[in-house]
Amino acid sequence: MKLGFIGFGRMGGNMVKRLLDRGHEIAVYARRPEVRAEAAGLGATPAASLADLVDHLASPRVVWMMIPAGDAVDATLKELTPLLARGDIIVDGGNSNYRDSIRRAESAKARTVHYIDAGTSGGIWGLQVGYCLMVGGVPEAVRVVEPAFRDLAPEGGYLHVGPSGAGHFVKMIHNGIEYGMLQSYAEGFAILHDGPYAFDLRAISALWNHGSVVRSWLLELAERAFTSDPDLRALRGYVEDSGEGRWTVQEAIDRSVPAPVITLSLLQRFRSRQEENFGDKVIAALRQQFGGHAVRKT
Repeated sequence: MKLGFIGFGRMGGNMVKRLLDRGHEIAVYARRPEVRAEAAGLGATPAASLADLVDHLASPRVVWMMIPAGDAVDATLKELTPLLARGDIIVDGGNSNYRDSIRRAESAKARTVHYIDAGTSGGIWGLQVGYCLMVGGVPEAVRVVEPAFRDLAPEGGYLHVGPSGAGHFVKMIHNGIEYGMLQSYAEGFAILHDGPYAFDLRAISALWNHGSVVRSWLLELAERAFTSDPDLRALRGYVEDSGEGRWTVQEAIDRSVPAPVITLSLLQRFRSRQEENFGDKVIAALRQQFGGHAVRKT
């Protein structure tokens, strides 16, 4: 199928590559000429403006946004939506707040345009192994984009989870769980690191991935991180939060759902910005490994 993409960064660029490799036709809008040239080099059609992007698409047009949550999305929609026609589809694959997605879907509906929220997980590894897609929106619009969803995802890695907002709600909770998992691994490795024995943390990461109940992809990434830097000396234990953890905790508070592990893992990230410890370095290393997130060097 033919899609337009807005956003050719760390995630968006790899998603475009994966779709092109699977035979889809992609037009990419980018303000900077060098980014348009990079997209063209991969086989995508470069677009110098949103109007140019829309002109490259056939009805029903599908425009996929991979841009930072918040004001940038609203600003893009303000310019993009008037260019679209009845039945066209906007996909928000970023980490927007689900309440914003519901609002945007209602606004798009008033213009007879569909709005799909597609929570996307996979980080920098998605190009190789596929992206987990949690999709919200009306069924008729989701069905149109489904060929792209299925080609972006590995087998079993795409699900239409409900109406508008549901995709980003599921992704929000997914990231809240991620916070807790990262914190648990971080604390365990910190105790090992500061313990009475000279443990090989890379070897223990590998060991636990063979038959242990705590085995996971994150442990594979821990092994990878410890292989290149056994004591994580090159990293500061400074851990950012990208918003979804805060939203998850707020949702838990609003609904009186006890979520102490996720809440404390969020608060621990705040603490990481004040002083250094090894556990924070583990989280920073794992976020860099799975998502290509920026780290602060020592």
